[in-house]
Amino acid sequence: MDTALNTALLLLVLLQAKHMFADFFLQTPRMLAARSTYVHFGRAEHAFLHAILSFGALKICGAPLGFSVVLCAVEWVAHYHIDWVKGYHSERKKHGPTDAAYWRAFGLDQLMHQLTYIGMIWAFARYAF
Repeated sequence: MDTALNTALLLLVLLQAKHMFADFFLQTPRMLAARSTYVHFGRAEHAFLHAILSFGALKICGAPLGFSVVLCAVEWVAHYHIDWVKGYHSERKKHGPTDAAYWRAFGLDQLMHQLTYIGMIWAFARYAF
């Protein structure tokens, strides 16, 4: 297997692991509160946590510093908005964990994050390798 593919797969695994920790283990009550409010420090902090952990994953895979900073800034903005749309939609519709629509929104939210990682891996392969 060639080095580029090995590195891309390693980056995918690292991004998946960081996503699990940042979304499911490291969220604080402030990050989870008032999810439908657009300007929200907790959501900004949550998205920043994702960006910092992604920065570590990129550096482990040998990405250049400047590239990593720019890519993680883009991820921060994307993650912030993906989470806001889900929170806004869920609160506006009054969906909770017992509603199928809640889980559809949750699944779409997670898909959007995963597609963000595919885009990050593509950018890494295209511009940083």
